[in-house]
Amino acid sequence: MASSSNLDRLTIQTVVFDVGETIVDESREYGSWADWLGVPRHTFSATFGAVIASGADYRDTFQVFRPGFNLTAEREARADAGAPESFGESDLYADARPTLAALQASGLVVGIAGNQTTRAEMILHNLNLPADWITTSEHLGAEKPSPDFFAAIANLANCATSEILYVGDRLDNDIAPAQAMGMATVLIRRGPWGHILHDPDTEARCLATIASLSELVDLLANG
Repeated sequence: MASSSNLDRLTIQTVVFDVGETIVDESREYGSWADWLGVPRHTFSATFGAVIASGADYRDTFQVFRPGFNLTAEREARADAGAPESFGESDLYADARPTLAALQASGLVVGIAGNQTTRAEMILHNLNLPADWITTSEHLGAEKPSPDFFAAIANLANCATSEILYVGDRLDNDIAPAQAMGMATVLIRRGPWGHILHDPDTEARCLATIASLSELVDLLANG
């Protein structure tokens, strides 16, 4: 639900989207990690959710099934085995491409920036998404929730932080640190983090909490 008092004061020039569970549905990819570990997918998913609910780093999920698991090394091992982490057009949420295109057509600058590898960045570029720029944490050398990540976004946007809207599914990694940098925020309630994590104070400072990216078009048009 949007806050009209906040919207009245908005002058958004750039809208930046997180990647995982914001524009990309990661269900298939996390399923492939369960397969790689030799764990039933529902068991991996349940453990994943429990780790998130505990406030721990999601990467701790891998340690439950394989203590000492090194994500970087395992990514390389998967690539060497011909089963690299990957996603494609079919993994985009149905509302992603139309929303990006509509916002761009309205005159807004559209950016994409998430905690992803440079390989993921290449895939995003190859999808020819309607975005003015795309970057990732590996490319930037800074990972959310670090302020350095959001400072780098502000440099790319080339506008005041108050003129940037960051859209993400995670209150801890996306919304709170973006707000701390003076950016406007919208929480999309989907994916495990979007449904498990709650922080009333942080959510109250959002311009809106939405269930679909398509809601952004009217939200910003009416702002």
